Amino acid sequence: MGDTPRKDRRHIWYGLLSTALAAVLLYYSLRGVEWARVWSTITHARWQYLAAACLITCCSFFVRSYRWRILLNTDAHFDVPTVFVATMAGYLGNAFLPARAGEFVRTYIISSRSSLSKTYVLTTALSERMVDAIALVLASSVVLLGVNPKPAWLGDVSRTTAAIAGVGLLAIVIVPHTGDLVERLLRRIPMPLGLRDRLVELAAQILLGLRTFHSPKRLAGFAFWTVVVWSLDCVTVMVGTHALGMDLPFRVALLLLAGLGLGSALPSTPGYVGIYQFVTVSVLTPFGVSHDDALAYSFVSQALGYVMVLILGLPALYRAKDWRQAIEAAAPIPAK
Repeated sequence: MGDTPRKDRRHIWYGLLSTALAAVLLYYSLRGVEWARVWSTITHARWQYLAAACLITCCSFFVRSYRWRILLNTDAHFDVPTVFVATMAGYLGNAFLPARAGEFVRTYIISSRSSLSKTYVLTTALSERMVDAIALVLASSVVLLGVNPKPAWLGDVSRTTAAIAGVGLLAIVIVPHTGDLVERLLRRIPMPLGLRDRLVELAAQILLGLRTFHSPKRLAGFAFWTVVVWSLDCVTVMVGTHALGMDLPFRVALLLLAGLGLGSALPSTPGYVGIYQFVTVSVLTPFGVSHDDALAYSFVSQALGYVMVLILGLPALYRAKDWRQAIEAAAPIPAK
């Protein structure tokens, strides 16, 4: 009971910080906008291309589910529909709950349908996100070497995150082999016996989740589908911008996705409002896209993203009979 007021305060501070950041980024994104041109770009969109972009997005969601299933099936057996339901419920949570709470939603749904612990499932989910970030950062860093002009902030951040991505990659390789060391360290730290046992078990589940990448077959399959996922997402960006009269090369679409991926690590309101607009404008304008057109694309892309997540996520969440418990399981995330 004593932790409840502290958690409530963390919720409040997180909400205030993310709202303030969204307001600042929206201010810089919307300065000097010609709203008539933004509206004209949106209303003259070629909807057949937007429909194609939505279809490709559906394929990307399905492939993501199939890819996550590779990790989950290390110690269990899930069919694709079950993992797809959990994945889409998670995306729905990420769109409408703060701080990527959807990761807890999909973790609860999977763990409640198997003997896998929540810690293990969450570790596979977060490891999946970490590998995505590593892949995006490394790919965009290579692309940026041959890009001029380039967004200065993205170039600076990319160098730093490329180093962090390298560290993350090493961690996936090395950390799972440190189980005995971690257990010895935990047993030497003075603490109540029950708490020590819980921490030892927690560490074991985390290391087990990371160890899923140590199978060459699973790693090869995961890497292949990661390339497919981000290729589909790049094509979605290209088709979506083409619908609004812009023609982006593959490399610029990849840079935009990398920027959005980096931006998602910031404290954000549900759906990354503000961050999405700022990143889109900052990445696209150096490549000849007007500020107004970039902003128009951000609005259309974000709106269609909400629609797709609702269309696929609501039935998925409803199919998960314990969906109320899944959402409640996501509630503590801002306090982590």
